[in-house]
Parts: sequence; C-alpha cells; structure tokens
Amino acid sequence: MNAAPWAGAVAGPEPEKVVQWEERRYFMAATKMTQTQLIRKIAESCEISNKTAKAVLETLAETAVTETKKNGMFVVPGLGKLVRVERKARMGRNPATGESIKIPAKKVLKFRIAKAAKDAIVPPKAKK
Repeated sequence: MNAAPWAGAVAGPEPEKVVQWEERRYFMAATKMTQTQLIRKIAESCEISNKTAKAVLETLAETAVTETKKNGMFVVPGLGKLVRVERKARMGRNPATGESIKIPAKKVLKFRIAKAAKDAIVPPKAKK
C-alpha cells in the first residue's frame, strides 16, 4: 500500500515564513502607540493625572467633530487640519461591465497635515 506524497506533510505555511510573519507582526504592534500610552505620555509631560489627560483627549476629539460639522474645518495647531470636502456628482464606469454609471455627490473628510509636522517626519529633499 503506497502512502500519498503529502501524507507526512504539515498543513499550513512553511515554518520559516511563520517566524518571519510573527516577527513582523510583533514589530508592527511594538511601534504603534495605543490610546493608553498616549494618555500616560500627556499626563507625564503636563504633570496631570491620567484621568485628566483622558478627559483632555476626549474633549479634543469631541470638539474636532462638532467644529468640523459646524464650520467644515478644525485646526490642530502644529499638527494639521480636519476638513470636510464636498465632492460633486460625476459619471463613472463599472469596471466589470464597462457600463456608465452616475456617482452621486457626497461629503468626505480629509486630514491635511501641517507643513512643519510633515517636514519634521519626512524631511524635504535638498534642492539642486
């Protein structure tokens, strides 16, 4: 009786690929700041309690939402601005059938980063 060639094989990806994925996943998780870490950082730098820092962060978020709804824009000095943009209705094309379709107008949110923040994160290229 002959065994199938895959009989002893382990299902799933190769072990070295699993290790690479685990390392990458750990790296991604290690570099991302959580809400709790942000609250602690604010509390430490401003010498306030974590509860107060959380309240400040929640108030900032609520204010950003209400001001953007009311005025269409909210500015966070030194970081950027949250802008509500009106997109016009337009004609599009269904890629599967090639049929022309009408895309309705809608409102979208954009965050436009401040130049100072952008230059601090991604330095501009040197001019020739």
